[in-house]
Amino acid sequence: MVIWMEPAKADLQHIHDFIAENSKQYARKVAMEMVKKTDILDETPKLGKMAPEINDDNVRELHLYSYRILYEIKTPNIEILAVIHKRRDFKAEEIGK
Repeated sequence: MVIWMEPAKADLQHIHDFIAENSKQYARKVAMEMVKKTDILDETPKLGKMAPEINDDNVRELHLYSYRILYEIKTPNIEILAVIHKRRDFKAEEIGK
C-alpha cells in the first residue's frame, strides 16, 4: 500500500497552492499526476532510482515535471516521504532519514 506521510502531503499542498496562484486547473492536474505516479509503486516499488543523498537502496525517487518524489520501501508498504523541487539541495535529516 502506498502511504503519503504528513510532510509529503504538506509538500504536495504547498506545490498545489503555489501553482494555483496562476492556474487552479493546472495546480489540480499536477497534484493528481503526482499521486497517480506513486500509485504504481505498489506493484513496482523499485521503479525509481536510489536517492543519492541518502545512500539507502530502500529510499528512492521518481521524477515528475521539476519535482522529485522521495519514497521509502517498507515492506509491505511504500511511504511517500517528500516532494521537493529538483533544484533544491536537501539533507537526509530534512525527510527524517
